[in-house]
Amino acid sequence: MPIFYGLVTIVFIRKSTLNILMHSVQKFIVSILVAISIIGIFGIPLGDPKFITEAIALESAFIALTILSIKKPKYALIPNIGIACLVIAGNTISPKHTEIMLSLHPLYNAIILIIGGYILQGLLLAANIIAFKNCKLIVV
Repeated sequence: MPIFYGLVTIVFIRKSTLNILMHSVQKFIVSILVAISIIGIFGIPLGDPKFITEAIALESAFIALTILSIKKPKYALIPNIGIACLVIAGNTISPKHTEIMLSLHPLYNAIILIIGGYILQGLLLAANIIAFKNCKLIVV
């Protein structure tokens, strides 16, 4: 009986440690999403007016994912990974975005694109993959 009790406490300690790690990763994910939303709010007026509705929809998606990541973090992991990949791919494929980032011609636009479109999206992608791995460890 004491051996079983010892195993249970070891499993409990491992789960609580993973829960603490998951909680810190959740805070990091929420802070990244907030930073992406703030960068996006600064970037929307700089973009092409033809795509204002798409830009507002994308920023609304990030705000919704922020709220979802606060309330139910496990449900936001896969959508966060998907939207981060989509934004990175979209910025890479767009010739106008590539031209702005390579030439740094409108410097403010280039800074917004590089920080919001690659650095923060890459951090979001990495943090969600780590959280997804930790989430699978907690369930198993």
